[in-house]
Amino acid sequence: MAGNESFRDLFFEEAEDLLASLSDDLVRLNTGTPDNEIVHSIFRAVHSIKGSAGAFALEELVGFAHRYETVLDEVRSDRLELTPDLFRVVQRSADHLAVLVEAARKEQSTDSAVTDAALAALDACLDACLEANAPDAADSVTAEPDGTEPAQTLDAPLFDFPALSLDIGDLMSASPQSYHICFRPHPALYENGHEPAFLISHLAELGSLESDVDLSTLPHWSAPEIVQPALSWNLRLATEARSEAIEEVFEFVDGLCDLTIDAKDNDVPEQNTQEKAESTSMADTATALLEAAPPPEAADIGMVETASAAKAPDAPRPTLRVDLDRIERLFNAVGELIINQSMIAQRVDDLQLNHDADMAVHVESYRLLARDIQEAVMAIRAQPVKPLFQRMSRIVREAADDTDKQAQLVMIGEGTEVDKTVIERLADPLTHMIRNSVDHGLETPETRSENGKDPVGTIWLSAAHRSGSVVITIRDDGAGLDRDKVLGVAVKKGLVPEDADLTETEIDNLIFLPGFSTASSTSLLSGRGVGLDVVRTAVQSLGGRVNIVSRPGKGTEFTIALPLTLAVLDGMLISVGNISMLVPISAVLETIRPMAGEVQPVGPNEQLLSIRGRFVPVIDLAANLGIARAIDADAPMLLLLVETEARGTCALLVDRVHDQRQVVIKGLESNYGHVPGVSAATVLGDGQIALILDPDAIVEQTHGAGQRAVSPT
Repeated sequence: MAGNESFRDLFFEEAEDLLASLSDDLVRLNTGTPDNEIVHSIFRAVHSIKGSAGAFALEELVGFAHRYETVLDEVRSDRLELTPDLFRVVQRSADHLAVLVEAARKEQSTDSAVTDAALAALDACLDACLEANAPDAADSVTAEPDGTEPAQTLDAPLFDFPALSLDIGDLMSASPQSYHICFRPHPALYENGHEPAFLISHLAELGSLESDVDLSTLPHWSAPEIVQPALSWNLRLATEARSEAIEEVFEFVDGLCDLTIDAKDNDVPEQNTQEKAESTSMADTATALLEAAPPPEAADIGMVETASAAKAPDAPRPTLRVDLDRIERLFNAVGELIINQSMIAQRVDDLQLNHDADMAVHVESYRLLARDIQEAVMAIRAQPVKPLFQRMSRIVREAADDTDKQAQLVMIGEGTEVDKTVIERLADPLTHMIRNSVDHGLETPETRSENGKDPVGTIWLSAAHRSGSVVITIRDDGAGLDRDKVLGVAVKKGLVPEDADLTETEIDNLIFLPGFSTASSTSLLSGRGVGLDVVRTAVQSLGGRVNIVSRPGKGTEFTIALPLTLAVLDGMLISVGNISMLVPISAVLETIRPMAGEVQPVGPNEQLLSIRGRFVPVIDLAANLGIARAIDADAPMLLLLVETEARGTCALLVDRVHDQRQVVIKGLESNYGHVPGVSAATVLGDGQIALILDPDAIVEQTHGAGQRAVSPT
């Protein structure tokens, strides 16, 4: 049973890779000129998923994939033109295939109505093509696409398409043909989770099949161990299908078995003799290659090399799948190694051993080695955001259909790498924001046309590394925020007082408040007032921040800034009172000791720093965090200039600035609780606990307190 589970997990891992390849090919097909090789690649991905799913009796997935590949087969054979409407059906079918794979992974059921609609769309493609291209009733037959009931054309816009045509004569042989098939599996076939019984059952769908199992090579029951597969099958198939259809049944086990397909002499047309010879030659070549290869026991599951793989100049680099728990244990061990290195370096300083040249070299070598190991482990955890972005393409299409809008997604920087944990926890916030952009941001096609815009709205989703963080941007070319409406809704819901004097940025940020919604009615996408509040909460839990910029009539842009990893941080070590703290180095611009007169009071509670022709607000960290100052109030001020997303440049008043350090992040939420203005903690080299500050949260907290102090209540 455990072995079956491992094979099943392997199938879903491979299916995930195939779906990613399928999504890439669809994007290439949509943005470039039609390329038959891309269509072949799409067909192979769907066919491989279908074949492997059959080994685990995933009937719903197999049935849909079979219908899907039938349409793709007509496209790749140039019997079906890939029009924009047909491409839309192909694209939607890829979305539903991903849904079925995910449902099978979680062992959940899917909405049968959605599956039926998708199947009906594919059936209608084939049915309409056959009827439109049939010369007359006497010379043609109507082919039912894999079912007994005639396919129906859908009225729903999701699978709308024009009538197309296909010659039925290209699908079938001129008369029934008999084939003799010899099938002998190799060990690698079983290691990859394939089941001969399912292959034979698929073969039986092509016609009348007789099967005999060959037991002649089966060892005696007293044999101490059976290490090689002993069973083979002799199959006799009578079918109207051509030999290519038989080969396709065994296509996904190519190179994992000995296979010969012979047509009986009295029925073989001359052109099929050559096909048989080529098929036999290919099987013999594959067999010879496998016999010369290392035994399967020495190879990883799924890594048996074939002739085509060996010749491919652009073959993917070899990879190794490792359980995430093992990576986590390794990462935690490296974190402790970094802390141990800091403690040793601190102890060397305390004992004044740093004058010993050899000791200094060893300590520095240890530091560099620990840093290299840490960066290598971080690279293992890092993954491109591409799979996450690809999922958003489906979200855009579904949201556009639900709102009767037209939308397209443009992805930029999908190769940007981020910690795996960040990617996993970013899926829900991105989904909310993408749906919000389609539902609230984009106008209807009619409104866009009236305003001189393209009826198809565009949403840009981009990712990039910036100052030690990853910045993800979601931008649309919609109508932008209606600030009067936003403020009116906030006042009506009691979220802000009626006489509140808010800036444009403050009004824009009202949409992140709990319970806020401008939707006039509750729908599948909006109206419950939880979407963007969930986004901000989720982003902040990742140690990030979200910002919004909107231009009326031009669109809205959301910016999410996140740490590259949730485990390690480069920070500036400071002291406030007698407490050590760290400020993320990505937020620090410079340190300043202002001259007399450069800091001026503004109102009862605020101060401004005059620097290079502009004024910057000063925030007293000790007062903000409720800590007693460790130095005299008349001592020269020491300011740390930081950059925040929401408030721009600010100056933090600190007691001391020590040095820059790389530390291992320890979360507070699970060990202690939420502390305003503090994102996490760490252990320093001397064993002290140091708090890691969140400059944005501190600035927002101070700004809010100041507003409450001067605003009427």
